[in-house]
Amino acid sequence: MLALRLVRGSRPLVQLRRLLVAGASAGCGFLLLYVLEEAMARPAGSFHRLLWALVPLAATVQFAVAVARTDPATRPPEGFDAAGLGPVRLALVAAVSTAVACALGSALALAAFLHLRGDLAGLPFDGAGAGLLHADRPLPVAAALTLLALTPLTASLATALALRPRPPHSGLAPQTGVPWGVALTACGLAALAYARPAGAAVPAGCVLIGVGLALAGPGLAYACGTLVQAVRPGVLRLLAGRGLQEEASRLGRPLGMLSAVGAGALTALALRGQGGESLVPLGPLTGPAAALVALCAAATLLTSAVESRQARSASREALLGLGTPGTVLRTAATLRAVALLAAAGGLSWGVAQLTSMALTR
Repeated sequence: MLALRLVRGSRPLVQLRRLLVAGASAGCGFLLLYVLEEAMARPAGSFHRLLWALVPLAATVQFAVAVARTDPATRPPEGFDAAGLGPVRLALVAAVSTAVACALGSALALAAFLHLRGDLAGLPFDGAGAGLLHADRPLPVAAALTLLALTPLTASLATALALRPRPPHSGLAPQTGVPWGVALTACGLAALAYARPAGAAVPAGCVLIGVGLALAGPGLAYACGTLVQAVRPGVLRLLAGRGLQEEASRLGRPLGMLSAVGAGALTALALRGQGGESLVPLGPLTGPAAALVALCAAATLLTSAVESRQARSASREALLGLGTPGTVLRTAATLRAVALLAAAGGLSWGVAQLTSMALTR
């Protein structure tokens, strides 16, 4: 009940972010239901399609966690510990709020899926979606509900783990994950190089590359901050560089995931016309699935930027109190964004070149 009251009493912008999480969950749920019907109609290759469908699930969960981290309900005023609203309780409240938003999306996905199949009230769009969704076959209810429960359960568990209380200064340095990220990316490229076009090694290799870039992202963001303030920096570059270094752990992983999405898009463009089924693993819904992953990755990075701005609010007020012009702070923020996007673009291009070489060996 407390989680529902906090959800109902939030500001419109916070509610909008939760609705975006519900929309992403709806898209993910619809894809999972489509994969289920495809598996019933064409059992061959069903495991391969399921692995590809887990990529939008991971992107949706990451976005849901980022939204939960920026929720004002997770940072109540001081003194709430005495009322029993401590860090553990707040993590549980955030997990329940995330589960509610994702469950709403899953319910919308089920309603839309059944409506397009004509199971609710006739066939819409002159029955255009009936063949695509295999309306001639019954929908296995138990399996459908199990798949629809994946997103709420996974997102709520990930939120609880991300917001769990930690001892101070327990985080690792941003550069710590770079060797592991490089190693996982190399493993993913090796898997792609030796994979069959329609085998399970292709999505596994792509997942390894994505995880590797996410692990290396904080180190990349920290390196961007170092380069920005290199060679006799002024006040502007010092503010931008130090800000990037301080926020590297928070912005790095979304940056790495966005780089992985960009690399996948560039690889698909380079291999169009010669990839065959490997470029359309989810059939007609491959494009919507790719769009969902890209939107979730971009929204996660933007949400993490909002979280960084909230964390820097005290420093910003202190600088303004010392007489720092607001234009300097805005220019520094713009410089940080440009540096991150340039790094993400270069990393995406480099990984896309290696991926194209691995797939066209």
